[in-house]
Amino acid sequence: MRGVPTNAIRDISPSDRVLDYTSRFRTFLDAEVAPLEQELHSADAGTPWNPRLDDKGRMHPLVWEARREVQRRSAKAGLYNPHIPAELGGGGFGRVEMQHVEEYVYHASGLGLGLAALAWTEGANPALTHVSDVARGRYLDPLMAGEVTTAFANTEREVGTDVLAMGTRARRDGSDWILDGTKAWITNAHFADFVQVVAVTEAGAGTRSLSMFLVDADAPGFHRGRDIPTMLNDGLTGELHLDGVRVPAENVVGEVGDGFALAMTWINWRRMCRGGMCAGWGTWLLERATERARTRESGGRPIGELQAVQHLLADMDADVFAARSASLVGQVELDELGPFDIPAHRDVPRLVSLIKVVNDEAFFRVADRAVQVHGGTGLLLGSAEEKLFRVARNLRIPAGTVEIQRNAIARGLLRP
Repeated sequence: MRGVPTNAIRDISPSDRVLDYTSRFRTFLDAEVAPLEQELHSADAGTPWNPRLDDKGRMHPLVWEARREVQRRSAKAGLYNPHIPAELGGGGFGRVEMQHVEEYVYHASGLGLGLAALAWTEGANPALTHVSDVARGRYLDPLMAGEVTTAFANTEREVGTDVLAMGTRARRDGSDWILDGTKAWITNAHFADFVQVVAVTEAGAGTRSLSMFLVDADAPGFHRGRDIPTMLNDGLTGELHLDGVRVPAENVVGEVGDGFALAMTWINWRRMCRGGMCAGWGTWLLERATERARTRESGGRPIGELQAVQHLLADMDADVFAARSASLVGQVELDELGPFDIPAHRDVPRLVSLIKVVNDEAFFRVADRAVQVHGGTGLLLGSAEEKLFRVARNLRIPAGTVEIQRNAIARGLLRP
């Protein structure tokens, strides 16, 4: 069988250190996060999932600072970076372990501040494990401590999946590099302290034409652009402009020409995380829908006695179960192949794309049915079901559309 490891035993159960992590995370939510959520609730700033926006369309500063405080406290508690190798100060968890962790975090946190306690796109990521020793002390270590945040700047206004067509350029100037270009649809564009910028260093060199640079947000020539309002409405997405930004050689991530591989490392990481994210949120939505079916009455009896509602719940359960199970099996194989190795094993793209497309589409169905079970209340702006329906629709595009995932799967199957 293609891509199937030779060993017969595949353990997909939570490891002892995962059980320890989730136990400590539960305590952290109660002792550290809950008081911060209460403080935020008393302020006129909105909620973590529906923040008020400032006059520039950006996340309310009180909500942003609450998220930042959770990150700092989580890092101090040793909960922020379980996915980073132990030799760099992280937990060293594999992908099976991380799916269990991610599932727990998304289920236990719901849409609250607890989501910020696990490093997301503004935190440390596998691509940054390739930084130089100088850059590790200046960027990676503070990032893992929750002292700063970052952003991944790959996409441009007219360039998404076809990254080799990007217009951002980097040219040598002595030992330094000079960067020019515009990035768009960048999460955390408004707040990042430094940015991982992918730029062309050798046009026409195929996958070796790109390199990744660490760029300080206060560097001369670096400008934050307009907010890009999306259906998430969280005030976190925007543009970045680089006009002759000078970057020292030690800020090159990996080697010159590694940019495509490093960008895919970051993107594949986000794709792999779909398994735990969608399982956690999907289970949460199912539990809420089940409780709604038990307690909401129509015609003098709970709507859960209606076969139509029962089928909605059954289909939600089937989607969560199937996507979660498939993801865990895929994560086992990825752990054995090396999920973030450069160059990547030939079977990695297909497995990663399977995880993403299965979860993106299953979770969209789950969120849609959750809204249906809740009826009118599921349509309320600001409700958990309404928000996660928008999140679910959004997930089918970032980190590679579901159509692109199908292309990758097919290439893996058709390969000689």
